[in-house]
Amino acid sequence: MSAFNPTMRDLRYNAGMTSLLDDLHCYISVDVETAGPIPSHNALLSIGACTIGEPRQTFYVELQPDHELTDPQAMAIHGLDLQSLKQTGLLPKDALLNFDRWLSAVVPVGSQPLFVAFNAPFDWSFINDSFIRYLGANPFGHSAVDIKAVYMGLSGKPWRETSGEYLHRLYNNARMLTHNALEDAIDQAVIFEGILAEIEKMNIPE
Repeated sequence: MSAFNPTMRDLRYNAGMTSLLDDLHCYISVDVETAGPIPSHNALLSIGACTIGEPRQTFYVELQPDHELTDPQAMAIHGLDLQSLKQTGLLPKDALLNFDRWLSAVVPVGSQPLFVAFNAPFDWSFINDSFIRYLGANPFGHSAVDIKAVYMGLSGKPWRETSGEYLHRLYNNARMLTHNALEDAIDQAVIFEGILAEIEKMNIPE
């Protein structure tokens, strides 16, 4: 059996097939900042989210910590302070209710939001844990779109060439992450839009 080696023409979508852009209204770019790497031990501290494409709609909330255990490296990255958040953050249930309402407002009735993130397993794990614990259900369901994996599939590049620095240089004027959840959600949305644009070019017949 010959090796699988598709050409660009083979990879083009048939003109009669659906497009990734058919779900554009459901894609939600999400970023979180946390007190560490483990949802059951470390608090979810902030959530940033935005729609894909213009006009862009955004969501941001900071939460009162529901766990005391912290990872010093994680805390140093985003600079959020647990003691301050105990005073200024929303109760986690209220924060999740607000996020759920925002999702219902920006995603068309009858459609499910599609979670999009950079290193999606990490962000999704915290969002899923919080939604399940506080509201009993995750509006995103048990799935997520990982931007790095989409780019790897599009480009054929190895995983090491899907880093944030690499993709920001390609699609976002080499901007650096600020580790503010909303700003990072918007930046990764810009990267995802650039990837989608390249995929759509493959859908245009010669």
